[in-house]
Amino acid sequence: MLGSLAFLCVSVQSSVPLDIMTFNIRYGTADDGENRWQVRRERTVSALQKRKPQLIGLQEVLSGQLSDLQKGLKGYQYVGVGREDGKQGGEFSAILFDSSRLQLLKSDTFWLSDTPNVPGSKHWGNNNVRICTWAYFYDKASGSYFYHFNTHLDHQVQAARERGIALILDRIKARATQDPILFTGDFNADESNSIQGQIRDAGYLDSFRLIHPDQKNVCTFNGWQSDPVGGKIDYVFVSPSVKVLSSEIIFDKVKGFWISDHMPVFARVEMR
Repeated sequence: MLGSLAFLCVSVQSSVPLDIMTFNIRYGTADDGENRWQVRRERTVSALQKRKPQLIGLQEVLSGQLSDLQKGLKGYQYVGVGREDGKQGGEFSAILFDSSRLQLLKSDTFWLSDTPNVPGSKHWGNNNVRICTWAYFYDKASGSYFYHFNTHLDHQVQAARERGIALILDRIKARATQDPILFTGDFNADESNSIQGQIRDAGYLDSFRLIHPDQKNVCTFNGWQSDPVGGKIDYVFVSPSVKVLSSEIIFDKVKGFWISDHMPVFARVEMR
């Protein structure tokens, strides 16, 4: 494998923007009335078709929703497994990618627990199983290589968030090459939470704040409310070698309805 990667590395890099999104899509079996997946599926797909990011870090997505997204977004593939059994069971933290632009070289999923290679494991007081999925890509347009890590941290237990972030950062540090990092997720932690310090201390930057350092309206969880308020809990973090060209919290509705109970966060980047 390393020999084939070394061969690919002769490519010359050029500055070609890459669009990435983090998006908690809301699990498809939720009893959300007029916002249930069967009703909002088309508007969610249409919103993604409008943006057409080459990469989407998804949270809460179920296998049936992934099938629906692939039908609606032609040419996209995904990596990831269900958190309950390491196969199709339960929510994924899947990475959806445009296979015409990005070549998948390697990927894996690990569990945020004391036994990260054991499907379904949890040890830090959290009721829900939590995972991180990562992928290593070659960008055929720019000639660059990069990693994408995507996760969904616990919504109840701070210790689980802190230990989960510590494990992910350790895995990132131990990666096979020092190529750039894109790190997306629903972190269930606003900008004042201590895990932000862990991420900053490891050298990763919030793409949104690089572009909008003073913006006040940064709520990314709407809870299906018309005028939601709150902090930013969904992020696209980048390593310092990534240039952020633009970033946006997508407050758009489709036909007057939200596409999920979270707002997607979008960033346009270049690898340097």
